[in-house]
Amino acid sequence: MPTNGLTDVRHGYDTYRDLFTLPAFLAFLPSVNGLDVIDFGCGEGSNTRRIAAMGARMTGIDLSERMIRHAREIEERQPLGIDYKIASYSRNSGFEDSSFDAVVSTMALMDGPDFPAAMREAFRLVRPGGFIAFSILHPCFITPGLQWQKDFAGKATGLVVSRYFDQTRFVERWRFGDRPGDEDVVLFEVPRFPRTISEYLNGVSDAGFRIVEVREPQPTAEACEAAPRFIRWRDLAAFLLMTRAERVA
Repeated sequence: MPTNGLTDVRHGYDTYRDLFTLPAFLAFLPSVNGLDVIDFGCGEGSNTRRIAAMGARMTGIDLSERMIRHAREIEERQPLGIDYKIASYSRNSGFEDSSFDAVVSTMALMDGPDFPAAMREAFRLVRPGGFIAFSILHPCFITPGLQWQKDFAGKATGLVVSRYFDQTRFVERWRFGDRPGDEDVVLFEVPRFPRTISEYLNGVSDAGFRIVEVREPQPTAEACEAAPRFIRWRDLAAFLLMTRAERVA
């Protein structure tokens, strides 16, 4: 019987998240200790739980009933006081205005069809003086026409970025690179909605937020040693774009 992506995540095959994207995002966050925080696109709750462990009172929302069910099962076994709800981050999520001190989202907002609507919902939910912080695939480098240049030995020497302005929606199918290649696996199917960097940044500011920090982290030396394929993202191009913005009091 083929395994699925959720099982792969729990077995530690998501090395990009474990070694790179999540540590970078947690380092990017200001203190959340004692804050009411909502996680947009929480999935099965792994990242939500990591932020809860930093002292935040967490709520997670996701459109997938299956993901929320798994998140709730983990919460029942290992309670951290997290409340999970099936809801879209691009529509009214059902919470009252100014219900949270912060909105966070890790590697999820690029997978939704209406980013400006997500920012408007975040602004509605955040109390004055609160903030939003999110990470996404870097729109300048992760383009529909991405292609690595390699030398005769197969080492990546450059990145071809093309079709940057092509906003044709598509579904990407993939598997974790670190899982055994001889095993049958149900491929991830992730909707992609290509956007330019200006659309992301303008979407944040047009909603009413004031952008205070943008960061493009590189994999650490330790991450590159554990997963040598990260070296190309350290030396040749940016994989992540992280943004933090405030709702001015």
